[in-house]
Amino acid sequence: MAEQPSTEITVAWEPEDTDSRNPLNWPAKKKWANVAVISAMSFLAPLVSTMLAPAVQLVMKDFETSSSAFATFCISIFVLGFASGPLLLAPLSELYGRVIVYHITNVLFVCFTILCALSKNESMLLAARFLSGFAGVASMTIGSGTIADMMPKEQRGRAVGVWSLGTILGPMVGPIIGGHVAENQGWRWMFWILSMAIAFITIIAFLVLRETNHSVILERKATALRKSTGNPHYRSPLAPTITPFEHFKHAIIRPTKMLFLCPIVTICCVYVALLYSIMYLLFTTYSFVFKDVYRFATSSAGLVFIAGAVGTLIGVLYVAVISDRNLKHLQASGKTIKPEDRLPLIITLPGSLAFPIGVFIYGWSVEAKLHWIVPQIGTGIMGFGAILVFIAIQTYLMDAFEEYAASAVGASAVLRGIMAALVPLGGLDLYYRLGWGWGNSVLGFLALAFAPVPMLLGAYGHKIRGMERFKVVL
Repeated sequence: MAEQPSTEITVAWEPEDTDSRNPLNWPAKKKWANVAVISAMSFLAPLVSTMLAPAVQLVMKDFETSSSAFATFCISIFVLGFASGPLLLAPLSELYGRVIVYHITNVLFVCFTILCALSKNESMLLAARFLSGFAGVASMTIGSGTIADMMPKEQRGRAVGVWSLGTILGPMVGPIIGGHVAENQGWRWMFWILSMAIAFITIIAFLVLRETNHSVILERKATALRKSTGNPHYRSPLAPTITPFEHFKHAIIRPTKMLFLCPIVTICCVYVALLYSIMYLLFTTYSFVFKDVYRFATSSAGLVFIAGAVGTLIGVLYVAVISDRNLKHLQASGKTIKPEDRLPLIITLPGSLAFPIGVFIYGWSVEAKLHWIVPQIGTGIMGFGAILVFIAIQTYLMDAFEEYAASAVGASAVLRGIMAALVPLGGLDLYYRLGWGWGNSVLGFLALAFAPVPMLLGAYGHKIRGMERFKVVL
C-alpha cells in the first residue's frame, strides 16, 4: 500500500463561484424557500408571545388571581425565554450547523406550547411560557446567520426584510387571532391551535431546510474524503484549530463579549432593545387601554393590533425597495460597499423619528379620549418606524460582523429579550401614576433620545470599527 502524504490537503469549494454545495451559489428558488421557512418560524414565535394579551383577564379569572404582576408577566416571561435562548443556540449553530438547531427547537416549541394549553395553575403556565420562548427564539437568533450564508450583500436587504417582518408582525397579529379565539373557544384553545400551526411549519422545515453554515458543510466534505480515501490529512480551511469543547466555550461567550466589548454592537443592541421593550409594554397594555377607555370587547381588543401590522408591512416594502437598490447603485458606480451603507438617511431618518412620533400620537389621543382611530394611526406610525430601524440595524450588524452574524444578532436578541420581559412589568403602574399622555411621552422621549444613533453610525461607524482600542478578538 502506498504511503499516505503527510502534508495537509485543503478542502474548499470547487470552484468557489460555481460549486453547487456553496449556499451562495444555490438557485434563487432554493434560497428563497429557505428564507420563507425561517421567516414563517420567526413569525410564529413572537405571535405566540402576544397572542395571550387580549385574554389575560380570562386567564386571571380561570386561575382566580388579581395580581397585576401576573397580568403582564404571563406575556413578558415568554420574551425572557427569548433572551436566554440565543446564548446557547447561536454557538450551537456555529459549531454543529443551523439546520439541526432549527429542527430540535421546533419540536420542543410544539411540546412546550401544548404544555401551555394543559397548564393547571399560574406557575405551570409561566414555566411553559418561558420554555416556549427559549425554544421558539431559534429562528430569530440564527436566521441572520442563515441569510448571511446564502445571500451576497447586495441581496440581503430584501431577505432580511422578509425575515424581520415576522418578528415585528407576529406580535401584532397574535392578539388579533387570540382575542377572537379566547372569546369564542376559551384561552386554552389558542395554544392548541398554535401547537398545530407550529407542528405544520416543523414538518415543512424538515422537508425544505438545508444546511447553510459554510464551515460545517466543508468539514462534512473533509470528513467524507478522509473516510473514502483513508487519508487523514484532508482538512477544511474553516475548521477550528481547537477542540470542539474549546470552540463551544469561545462561541458561547462570543455574544456576551460582543455585547459588552464592541461599541458598535452595544449601541445597536441598546437602541433595538429600547424600541422592542416599548413595543412590548404597549402590547401588554393595549387590552386594558381599549377595554377601559373605549369599552372594547375581548375580541375587538385584539383587532387594535391591525394598524401596527399595516404600518409594519408598509415599512418592509419601503426598505425592501430602497436598501438593496442603494447598494446596487453604489456597486455600479464603482464604490466599495461598506456595512455603513446599510444605514442611509432615507431609511434611518424616517424610521428613528416615526417611532417616537407614533408613541406621542397614541398616548395623548388616548388621554384626550379622541376617536379610537386616532391612537390606531399612532400605532401604525410606530410599526412603520420600528421595522425600518430593526431591518437597518440587523443588516448592518450582519455586514459588519459577517463571520459571526448569528452571534451579533444573538447579542441583540439577548438584550432586547431581557428588556422586553422586564420593562412591561411596570407598564400599568407607569400609566396609573402619569396617565396615558405623560406615561407614553416618557417612552417617546426615550426613543427620541436614541434617534440619532443609526445616523451617527452611518456617518462614523467605519471609523469606530477601525479603531484599535475597539477591536476585540472573537
